Amino acid sequence: MPENNTPVIEVQGLKKYFPTKRGLLHAVDDVTLKIEKGKTLGVVGESGCGKSTLGRTIIHLLERTDGKIFLNGEDISDVKGKDLKKVREKMQIIFQDPYSSLNPRYTIENTIREPLIVSKRFSKAEINEKANELMELVGIDNRLRLSYPHELDGGRRQRVGIARALALEPDFVVCDEPVSALDVSIQAQVLNLLRSLQDQKGLTYMFVTHNLSVVRHISDDICVMYLGQVVELCPSHELFKRPMHPYTQALLSAIPSVDIHNPNKPEILEGELTSPVNPKPGCRFAARCKYATEACQEPQVQRELEPGHFVRCCRAEELAKD
Repeated sequence: MPENNTPVIEVQGLKKYFPTKRGLLHAVDDVTLKIEKGKTLGVVGESGCGKSTLGRTIIHLLERTDGKIFLNGEDISDVKGKDLKKVREKMQIIFQDPYSSLNPRYTIENTIREPLIVSKRFSKAEINEKANELMELVGIDNRLRLSYPHELDGGRRQRVGIARALALEPDFVVCDEPVSALDVSIQAQVLNLLRSLQDQKGLTYMFVTHNLSVVRHISDDICVMYLGQVVELCPSHELFKRPMHPYTQALLSAIPSVDIHNPNKPEILEGELTSPVNPKPGCRFAARCKYATEACQEPQVQRELEPGHFVRCCRAEELAKD
């Protein structure tokens, strides 16, 4: 277990590039962040910004190009073989699609039992007992234990995915858009379940989503990504109260308002989207930013402008909204 002041997850200058015919695609580029024990970091941004790639790189489903990854203060950047297997027991993922992420030939019971069997840490009796406990924990009725994924609705399938992720009692869980494929009423149930499990187990989450209303509900801190880079990182309440990056401001302006007397006015972003393949060193949002100046063509660094509030923008101070 981590010491009091040691974050469960810390990444420093993390990069993940993919080779293409036109050059290197910078899916994750120079990301630095921390997640404290028992907290949830929400990661938001438009499709293709690198949210899911960031989560998968941290838990070694994808191998990093550069940078450092720490789990409970231990450098796990280069772990291989048996060490990697041990690390993966402490870091799990809940996938976006609760149907395609489950083996259609496995019953619900077998799906939940599988990680327990693979770990080789439990006897047969212990495996059966833990599987039953996990089903009860996530709210799956015992009568469904011999059912197959196609016989369940989306909400129950996602509960199976959550049970499987928690089977080995991980310290850190990447929630990769776990409610985006579900109906709104079911989304609320799954979100409340994740919050309840976090309180019970002391879990640490990275919650990847494009839904700002969802991320506001579940996150302690929020990280805004744009084309592979973190452009703003701060406590959740602070982001919605005082966004400092122009891209964050544009995102928040698109949230529907229930106040008919003071509705939000969505900011329409114009200009060409910068290519993530061999991008130039300047601000990647500059081509769509109405505040861009020549200074934005220079490399932008992630700065702490207020305690716990990090922004990658050279004009953030003057553009911050009160």
